[in-house]
Amino acid sequence: MWLLPILIVLTTVALSVPVGRYLAKVMDGRYSPPALFRWFEARLDTGPQNWKQYTVALLLFNTLMFVFGYVILVVQPFAPLNQHDSAFPDGKLMLSPTTIFNTAVSFMTNTNLQHYSGEQHLSYFSQLLFVVFNMFTSAAVGFCALAAVIRGLRGDTHMGNYYLDMWRVIVYVFIPASVVAGVLLILCGMPMTLEPSAEVKTVQAGAMGTDSVDGKDVPKPQVVARGPVAAILPIKHFGTNGGGFFGANSAHPYENPSAWTNFIECVSILVFPFSLVVMFGRMLRQERHAAVIYSVMMLMFVAMIGWAVYHDSLTPNPAFTAQPERKIVVPGAPEKVVPPLVGLPVDQSGVGNLEGKELRFGPSAGATFSAVTTAVTCGSVNCMHDSLNPLAGITPMVGMMLNCVFGGKGVGLINMLIYLVVGVFLSGLMVGRTPEYLGKKIEAKEMKLAMLALLVHPLLVLGPTGLFAALDWGKAAESNPGAHGFSEILYEFTSSSANNGSGFEGLGDTYGFNDGAKNLSTPAPYSPHWDIATGLVMLLGRFVPIIAPLALAGSLATKKRVPFTAGTLRTDTVTFGFVLLGTVLLVGALLFLPALALGPVAEHLGPMPFGR
Repeated sequence: MWLLPILIVLTTVALSVPVGRYLAKVMDGRYSPPALFRWFEARLDTGPQNWKQYTVALLLFNTLMFVFGYVILVVQPFAPLNQHDSAFPDGKLMLSPTTIFNTAVSFMTNTNLQHYSGEQHLSYFSQLLFVVFNMFTSAAVGFCALAAVIRGLRGDTHMGNYYLDMWRVIVYVFIPASVVAGVLLILCGMPMTLEPSAEVKTVQAGAMGTDSVDGKDVPKPQVVARGPVAAILPIKHFGTNGGGFFGANSAHPYENPSAWTNFIECVSILVFPFSLVVMFGRMLRQERHAAVIYSVMMLMFVAMIGWAVYHDSLTPNPAFTAQPERKIVVPGAPEKVVPPLVGLPVDQSGVGNLEGKELRFGPSAGATFSAVTTAVTCGSVNCMHDSLNPLAGITPMVGMMLNCVFGGKGVGLINMLIYLVVGVFLSGLMVGRTPEYLGKKIEAKEMKLAMLALLVHPLLVLGPTGLFAALDWGKAAESNPGAHGFSEILYEFTSSSANNGSGFEGLGDTYGFNDGAKNLSTPAPYSPHWDIATGLVMLLGRFVPIIAPLALAGSLATKKRVPFTAGTLRTDTVTFGFVLLGTVLLVGALLFLPALALGPVAEHLGPMPFGR
């Protein structure tokens, strides 16, 4: 039960130290690449940039990414590598305009929220050009932003050069890692082909239905989707992207063929977010301070895994056991009778909640993956989070709400630095000193920027959640009423704002092809509302928490260092670690605990099926 999560954590921790040192070497320009790559560097280096120039370059690059992605998806029906099969005889058509907007924004912002199903709605051309390009570039954006913030914090005269940073991250980090991981995944059985979907005869003739040919009923073949999966999966996880080649993501047997691929994928998701903390310490020359941050993040991460495994893998699902008839009496409301529930012939002893789980990887694999993928804002899933026991479902939500438990590449650590600035400020107020961080005074301007970066996330989560929960946009899209339906809405906007991209599932948010008659299922009536709302949330949730810290670091870079005295608050001690942990937990609870009480907590305490 516990062996898998322990192995994943220990392996990633061991890898994070050498990888983090390598990353620091690359981002500080101390890595010596081959001559050809140095030639490209010289062409891309437009000179040192201050924080405003760096931000403009970042926004310009992302705008071009959006336009490029939108165009690729629009021309999909006319582009090459558009596979045809009996399920889609006309190939992959154009998605609805709102879904194209949502998808282009989603992949540009490193969210990879999918209001479509990969094997149904995207051609190989779109998968290889649109998806892979965005997975490499959007993942590098947060990485670059962190490098720029570090340079500002250590007092450099400039923040680096955005284009040079982007080149170094993609060419010296992501591509080599993806090639190695791709080969390993192919050896483990992951498909890598441009052949169209396979059509096979079923063992039971007519199991997929029949077609009428020359007046005779002919059994339909089973259409088995496949494609260049191994080309996408490595960067999907190294870049904490999460967008699946298949709709079922890493729960699909071709996207996660064995227990080894499951292990490789989990380590791939975690290795760079862990390593970036080491890189932070090396670049800043404050390794003891980085160790404190690393420890605080690790403590929260281990707690998330432990909570998820205990409340899901060690807790049977009561929906599978017999339940007597119940009467619910609430003052002021009519009495409600809950009918008895017949027990199902499912033995859950020793394996916990079996609903929506892939047991090839072990009973704790689903719960562990849910904590891994939401702690670092990846979004890949190997089980349905909708099927987690209610209290276990708190884990992925908390990971995305705090958004600093290692977090996505670069952005997660930037979020933690915002909490750190708030913690330093509060500590300074308590002892009556002007707050300082790394020898620089934290004043009104820095606190305003920190609060902007901190508060935009809860505003983007709670505001739209309340709006959709009150309107038919949300109520008609839920697959479950009551607290569970509220959790579905809350999860969707939390995932969007945190740029995670995983889905709780259960929401009707897919329209599909613009020609609705060509879809395998009827378009969801309010899917355009979800496309537009989550698209806007993803945009604001991506760029405000990046730009505000860049401005904060730029402000600190211009300040003189104050002398270190006996009264200076040290940030490399165990005491400061507890201050930081307390700040994250206290602020996080104040912002999100009421919403959790209305969702998973209310479902756990409710009458069916998780009754007291």
